[in-house]
Amino acid sequence: DRLMLLTVIVPTYNEAESILSILRALAPLRARGHEIIVTDSSSDQTAALAAPLADKVIRAPKGRAAQMNAGAALAKNSVLLFLHADTFLPEQADQLINNALSQGKNWGRFDVALQGQHPLLSLVAWSMNLRSRLTGIATGDQAMFMTRELFQQVQGYPPIALMEDIEMSKQLRAHSAPACLRAKVISSGRRW
Repeated sequence: DRLMLLTVIVPTYNEAESILSILRALAPLRARGHEIIVTDSSSDQTAALAAPLADKVIRAPKGRAAQMNAGAALAKNSVLLFLHADTFLPEQADQLINNALSQGKNWGRFDVALQGQHPLLSLVAWSMNLRSRLTGIATGDQAMFMTRELFQQVQGYPPIALMEDIEMSKQLRAHSAPACLRAKVISSGRRW
């Protein structure tokens, strides 16, 4: 069974301090033939720092939905994975996604763990994972993935400023239930 290749799309806005660590973490995926696209709307050095560690770095209009759609438009692979710039994938994420897609799913997400000292972060993550499992709604923090075919069918992320991930989930869920992978992405707790 050959791995379906992923295009990992990382929307960035002024991530100069953290972009290197996230892209270095993606290097093993890139070494296995997966594509990394950074869609940047920064005013700092994010794009210049990202360039050596990504297949493409493009300038995109500000706003996560617009950035993710811009990256997807350039993707060369059949599976799209949308990754926040402060989120780290589990080991062998490509294999986990492939397993889910080969079992008939066409989209999904990972469970999430939130990094940070606050004692409520683990409770927030636990409730996000549970809610997502019960409702079939995913958030961007959970590293949503889907076939490019399904992405095109729902016409990409809706062009709204906030909660584009929730709206996208609803559109995807109308086609099929998500693969809810128990492997965890590690996301920064800074926004929580």
